[in-house]
Amino acid sequence: MAQFLYCSLRSICFSVLIVLSGHFFSTPSVLADDKDDSTTTHTHFQEVINKARQLSASSFQAPGKDIPQALKDIGYDEWRDIRFKPSKSLWAPGPFTVQLFHLGFLYQSPVMIHEIDKKGTHDVLFSPGLFDHAKGAKTDLLKKDVGFAGFRVHYPLNTPKYADELVAFLGASYFRALGKGLSYGMSARGLTINAAEDIGEEFPLFREFWIARPHRGSKEITIYALLDSESVTGAYEFIVRPGQETVMDVKSILFIRKDVRKLGIAPLTSMFFYGESFSSKKDGDFRPEVHDSDGLLIDTKGGEWIWHPVVNSERLLINSFSGDQPRGFGFLQRDMDFDHYQDLEARYDRRPGVWVTPKGDWGKGHVELIQLPTDSEYNDNIVASWVPERSFQAGEVLTYSYSLSWHAAKLKRHPLAVVDATRIVKKNDGAMFLIDLTGGALKGAVSDKGLMPDAWISQGYRITDTQIIKNPVTDGFRVVLHVRTDKENLLEQVLPDRPLPMELRMFLKSKDLPVTETWSYTYQP
Repeated sequence: MAQFLYCSLRSICFSVLIVLSGHFFSTPSVLADDKDDSTTTHTHFQEVINKARQLSASSFQAPGKDIPQALKDIGYDEWRDIRFKPSKSLWAPGPFTVQLFHLGFLYQSPVMIHEIDKKGTHDVLFSPGLFDHAKGAKTDLLKKDVGFAGFRVHYPLNTPKYADELVAFLGASYFRALGKGLSYGMSARGLTINAAEDIGEEFPLFREFWIARPHRGSKEITIYALLDSESVTGAYEFIVRPGQETVMDVKSILFIRKDVRKLGIAPLTSMFFYGESFSSKKDGDFRPEVHDSDGLLIDTKGGEWIWHPVVNSERLLINSFSGDQPRGFGFLQRDMDFDHYQDLEARYDRRPGVWVTPKGDWGKGHVELIQLPTDSEYNDNIVASWVPERSFQAGEVLTYSYSLSWHAAKLKRHPLAVVDATRIVKKNDGAMFLIDLTGGALKGAVSDKGLMPDAWISQGYRITDTQIIKNPVTDGFRVVLHVRTDKENLLEQVLPDRPLPMELRMFLKSKDLPVTETWSYTYQP
């Protein structure tokens, strides 16, 4: 997105449309109890763990300091004009340096920030003199001690001559990072609680950070965070290694303060406004596509790779990909062709994908995709996370570890042919789906000899014809699925104004072995 916004799901009407997809496998036993081991856990992280445990024994208290109304009322552009002075950066000249965000706009909860160095732990103190205002900003906004909204770490990611913004923590438990050559786009979150549930979503926040100063020549930086909410407290460790693929190793220890119906582990949040498969383009917008991510990729434990294009749904849409704990999942911006966006400011062609690799046993559960309607590009409207099968009771302690990779989607994670594009032609009694597949075993193939489609469609619909066509432009193949409503669909006859969502799956195989990803799609007629 062009802006880094905090998006609330509370305003969504929960007339939930739930679609189940996936096939597949049984799951291992649920994880886990607290396995704190001070002999193997870094001393500073152990202190954060202890603080989170103590915090969980008391009731939740909202962050204390109230900021001036003038700061609450400013818009994004005016807030952005309140800029941290680079000369005041922690640890300058680097290579890692830290700058702070001022409170205001949507960011109204102050956070405590500490620096860890050889001499110990020190508070990073707020001062209005740390900030400047660009032309047009109100000078009286910076006269009071209001505290910090968050921070960002800079590092010479793309050239030794300039310290790029590498990672930022800002708003609730949101954070985001960059790989080499990329621009900010989608975000990750520390945790989701009751996302898309009828009881309303609870938004945990990082209320305190500890940033460890890297030693000279270090290629990584460590950040600790204290998470707090009405139902959960937690201690987080982030070890960030910048590069072509910036990798964050994440460890979280969660303390359940109140009973929780649903947790989302390693949540990712992104934006999809419109694209080639789904268009809600406004009149006068010259851009062919607008999105931070165009699909969800899942590496199942059974070896299947599932690609599910995302949409700007007309209603709340939830997909549940069942099975054993996956080997990985993530949102990708697979289309990185500037000509498909034509946005010189937002540069959607440079948005990173984020890949989650679970570590250890996460237990029974599923990858969940939540898609929300949006009427603009300024709201994150798609969320993916690992959702444990069960709910949790007060007093439980949970441990989750994983890595996050921020990278360009051209970094392939499997040898199969990939879904390059999805296009849809709507018809009165059904639809036609055109799926372009490229790379892998399809590269260089001159005909579809030996290729067989394996397609499935949900009850109430039927596939009437399937075509495989060589695409010489992409050196791949186009699969065309012709789909019609099943005339024997009784529910459709009873509720003609509310047609069932259509769930499809398809992959190409050769000699009974898959040579492509599994294309998965949810279509709402």
